[in-house]
Amino acid sequence: MIRPQNIFLVGPMGAGKSTIGRQLAQSLGYEFQDSDQEIQRRTGVDIATIFEFEGEAGFRNRERTVIEELAQQDNIVLATGGGAVMVAENRQQLAARGLVIYLHCSPEQQYSRTARDRSRPLLDTDDPQQRLKDLMAEREPVYRQVADMVVSTERRGTSSVVKEIRRRLEEEDL
Repeated sequence: MIRPQNIFLVGPMGAGKSTIGRQLAQSLGYEFQDSDQEIQRRTGVDIATIFEFEGEAGFRNRERTVIEELAQQDNIVLATGGGAVMVAENRQQLAARGLVIYLHCSPEQQYSRTARDRSRPLLDTDDPQQRLKDLMAEREPVYRQVADMVVSTERRGTSSVVKEIRRRLEEEDL
């Protein structure tokens, strides 16, 4: 298997980017990074607070800076935020510096995984299920456009997804 320099995980909230990313990094001997966690570490506040004071535009600007810096590292698995791909500079960084894997799951699966999570400002709405459907409709084409590989996480355990990614890396010589 020819290992990619970096692996970047994209996809909607609740798709499992952080959980799968941690296990995938460990299985490959790579370092795991999470852009949302790095933003929180740098600011000392949670994502919801950044959204409250700076809005989504302020958050996306911070996210762009963090992704640009993290993507310069080697041998990392990076879990990006669900909306990171909507910024052209992020798509360019990811495509240029590693293999992009889109972790796909349905809005229904996302909702079941995120329903009790109060740290997701984009779901602070009267109808979070509809919001997830709207976000997916907007973002799905971009996830697919930037992805080198698409892997479903629908009703699957973490180890099953990691095994599939490893198998496909070997089979496809990625």
